[in-house]
Amino acid sequence: MNAHSPSPIAASPLFWYAIRTRSRHEKLVRDRLAALGIEHLLPTVMRLSQWKDRKKEIEAPLFSGYCFARFGWPDRLAVQTVSGVVGLVGAGQRPEPIPDHEIEALRNLMTSTLRYDPHPYLHEGMTVEVIRGPLEGVRGILLRKGKRHRLVISVHLIQQSAAVEIDVSDVAPV
Repeated sequence: MNAHSPSPIAASPLFWYAIRTRSRHEKLVRDRLAALGIEHLLPTVMRLSQWKDRKKEIEAPLFSGYCFARFGWPDRLAVQTVSGVVGLVGAGQRPEPIPDHEIEALRNLMTSTLRYDPHPYLHEGMTVEVIRGPLEGVRGILLRKGKRHRLVISVHLIQQSAAVEIDVSDVAPV
């Protein structure tokens, strides 16, 4: 075997997975994944929290009870044993990867200057694609809320969504 032969063990492909966390452990799980060098994503939103004596704006997870991580199948045990992790999300006995375009849509939303909020997961509605603006290329479900339109971006595996106000002229049917 010469020095330029490929290794008999190929590197495992990396996929995004949804991680179910213990209640209020999302940030802890994110930090522990980071300490292990595992790529992670924890979408957050600023919320006004009220105590008896004061109000304060806090950063809260967009999807309560979930964090996302990108790793190869052999690394799943390291992820599953992180303190605060309940398990990996999937159908049946095996976790299912999340399509890259759903994670990329969340990242685009997070880096935009648009205001977004959690939104109930929807099974019906018109699928649209944003044709201009900071979310160009993102697909989602178009809803009407009063006189305004909202784009709902979903992570189907965990049945969670986020909604952002959008000008209806900036979307086209898919």
